[in-house]
Amino acid sequence: MAWDRTDRPAIDLAAIGYILPVLLACLLFPGEAEAQNVGCALQAAPAPQRQVLRCRDGLTIEAEAGADYNLVDRNGDSQPDAVSLRNRAIFIDAPARSSRQGFEILTPQAIAAVRGTQWAVDVAGGKTAVFVVTGRASVRRVSGGTASVNLGPGEGVDVEPGTAPLVVRRWPAARASALLARFGR
Repeated sequence: MAWDRTDRPAIDLAAIGYILPVLLACLLFPGEAEAQNVGCALQAAPAPQRQVLRCRDGLTIEAEAGADYNLVDRNGDSQPDAVSLRNRAIFIDAPARSSRQGFEILTPQAIAAVRGTQWAVDVAGGKTAVFVVTGRASVRRVSGGTASVNLGPGEGVDVEPGTAPLVVRRWPAARASALLARFGR
């Protein structure tokens, strides 16, 4: 610690200049500390406002403003294995060259798993919508015993509570565009 000429501890402005933004980021973006703990770097993205997490092996996770989510590192290797999403939407880019197998999105209604895929998951109004841009995704209910479904590019599924079979549909351009616009696409 530095001392000024009056024998009082001097305020280290450089330290404050470093600490203050970190404290503000933790308050405004509580996932940031968690992102750093699992090998991802967090950055804010404007228009539309969202958080972008870039992970070491090429995985990119985008969370729209207000999304309620957290990263899951099941095996303790400091890389996320899943995202637990409770509200709003996220966009995932899991490149095929990524070393991770079966990256998952866990929602109250569904579990969606992929590799080598760009896809979006939206949780709202008691249901989960999954849409695939490129690649393939497998989606199943968290409970209910229904079979999983496989989605390809341009396909989506709405998962609601219950036991009815999941139905894969080609999404209309307007619906796909509306979801992807929330991520600047």
